[in-house]
Amino acid sequence: MATAYSARKLGMPATIVVPSVTPSATVQRLNDEGADVIIHGKSLNESIEYGQQLVSENCGWVFISPFDDPLIWEGHTSLVKELESQLDEKPGVVVLSVGGGGLLNGVIEGLCRAGWEDVPIVAMETVGAHSLNEAMKVGELVTLPAITSIATTLGLRQVSSQTMKLVGEHTVYSELVTDQDAVWAAERFIDDEKILVEPACGAALGAIYCNIISRLQKEQKLAQKLGPVVVVVCGGNNISMKELKRLKKQLEMTC
Repeated sequence: MATAYSARKLGMPATIVVPSVTPSATVQRLNDEGADVIIHGKSLNESIEYGQQLVSENCGWVFISPFDDPLIWEGHTSLVKELESQLDEKPGVVVLSVGGGGLLNGVIEGLCRAGWEDVPIVAMETVGAHSLNEAMKVGELVTLPAITSIATTLGLRQVSSQTMKLVGEHTVYSELVTDQDAVWAAERFIDDEKILVEPACGAALGAIYCNIISRLQKEQKLAQKLGPVVVVVCGGNNISMKELKRLKKQLEMTC
């Protein structure tokens, strides 16, 4: 969506490749921004591979990765700059969702620039889109055989190599929630903050609503007297109340 918006503002053409699981409303919003939208593949990995193929076949085209590019990471560092200007003290922990690792990469760089290298990160994923969790278990990049989570915007079968490098240098705790937990957390967030977010963001919110932060404190991984807990709440293009109800039915959530 950001690419389509930026291209329209710059008066440049943009072709966006998305997987078949992308909601029609999101495709329509991309079209409304003036982008040419191609639906290809069942997962983000297939869409990315096809996008790279299109670039190789069309002279003058440039491929923009949704997560694996230093410019993307640089954009995410601005999040920490905002924290510096708005918080009276450094965060006790930063919680965020991980797909391919672009957001994580940028936040770690931002923390280092701010002199907050000791601020830990809780990296949240859903079961079935847990490429970082699997990689951290074995200490090297792992490619998942398939994405089975309904949190489709987290659906990268492998994180970036830069992500693996950074999690070896910075304190990062990898945690998982189920799809049901992510949807439930998103629903709780509606009640608490009157904001609707998609399950990919619900994964991050699960660190709070599923008591993962308090568990990490009991395990002495996080400080008992914890400074501000920052949860990166992002991701709302692929959700609506209708879609949320559909997901609950799909996951057999009765309440």
